[in-house]
Amino acid sequence: MIVRWSKIAMVLSLAAFALVVTFDNLIDYGSNFEFVRHVLSMDTTFPGHALMGRAITSPGAWHAAYVAIIAGEGVTAVLLALGAYELWMARRRSSVAFQAAKRFAVAGCTVGFMVWFFGFMVVGGEWFAMWQSKAWNGQESAFRFYMALLGVLVFVNQADGEPGA
Repeated sequence: MIVRWSKIAMVLSLAAFALVVTFDNLIDYGSNFEFVRHVLSMDTTFPGHALMGRAITSPGAWHAAYVAIIAGEGVTAVLLALGAYELWMARRRSSVAFQAAKRFAVAGCTVGFMVWFFGFMVVGGEWFAMWQSKAWNGQESAFRFYMALLGVLVFVNQADGEPGA
C-alpha cells in the first residue's frame, strides 16, 4: 500500500504545482507575459543571427501564446487532480482497477510534459533561440518541471501488486 500512497501523493503534488503556476500566471499576468514577449520577439538573442526571421512582434500573438501556455498549465492541473482523485478512490481495489485509475495521471503528466518540454524547450528554446538570451532563458526551470513530470509518470506506470499482498 505504501507504493500506492506514494503514487497518489506524487500526482497530487504535481497537481498542486501546476495549479499554483496557473494561478500565479493569471493573478500576475504581466510578469510572465514579459517573458513570453521577449522570447517570441527574440529581442535579447544574439544580434543579427540567421534565425531572426522567426521572431514574432505582434502583441496579439504574444497574448495568444501566453494564454495557450496558461491553458496548458491549467489542463495539466485539472488532469493531475483528477488522476490523484481516481488513484485515491482505487487505492484499495485490485491491481487491474488501480492500473485503470492511472489514466488521468498519465494524461496530466503528458500534457505537462508537452507544455514544459515541447513548449519551452522545443518551441521557446530552439525555435525562438531562447538559449541565446541571458535575461529571458527559461530552459533550466522548464527542465526541472518536465523532469519531475517524467519521473512521476514513470513511477506511476510501474506495475502494482494486489493491496495487502
